[in-house]
Amino acid sequence: MNPSLAQVLQRPDIRRGDAFAVAPAPTLATGFARLDAELPGGGWPRGALTELLPEHSGIGEIGLLLPALAALTAAGQTVVLIAPPHGAHAPACAAAGIRLDCLRLVFPRRSRDALWAAVESLRCGGVTATLLWLDALFRGYLPANSLRRLHVAVGEGGGGAFCFRPPQLAAEASPAPLRLQLQAAGEQLRVKLLKRRGPPARQSILLDIARPAGFSQGVSHAVAGAALPDASDLRQRSRVAA
Repeated sequence: MNPSLAQVLQRPDIRRGDAFAVAPAPTLATGFARLDAELPGGGWPRGALTELLPEHSGIGEIGLLLPALAALTAAGQTVVLIAPPHGAHAPACAAAGIRLDCLRLVFPRRSRDALWAAVESLRCGGVTATLLWLDALFRGYLPANSLRRLHVAVGEGGGGAFCFRPPQLAAEASPAPLRLQLQAAGEQLRVKLLKRRGPPARQSILLDIARPAGFSQGVSHAVAGAALPDASDLRQRSRVAA
């Protein structure tokens, strides 16, 4: 291969059509070897938006992220959940290996507040992963310009970003470089890679997913009291990161 061409192909924004793109930052291991093997860089991307589209809630979509979240909080790193539909149950979080003192829950009442909190969290270098459930606050779906704002914001902060979206949006265009469609398959979770920075996936992946009882049923005061940040907390973290 021409040396100049080889040098160009090392750029993270350029890839061969039959190969994975070079991850611009170290990825987060998913905890599932079969899934890691199908993702560019071998794990969840940092500094880029990941879309998760479960056919309905409670099929294991949170369990898909638990190994990564447990590893991050075990290292003392902060994870933020914005507008989770059912809150988080502290004993179940702890049983899944998540440190409660590293977990932050944000429950915005209005769509503009949700988007502001999401952008601030994604831009903050002190937040290593942000989970977002925003579509319901926008009456069913996020406007395209808001989705682009989120993608740009996580590029500035460099953490992991996981946006849970309605399944009917699977056919819609999205700036997210990684999009996964999730379906229940008995005791397993079927993962279909709709989009990745690499060749199209040939088949879905079946994964054994932990479904911790009560993980997202009711908001525990142990989590909310210890972990809920206010606006100044997110803003201060964002300033420090800048």
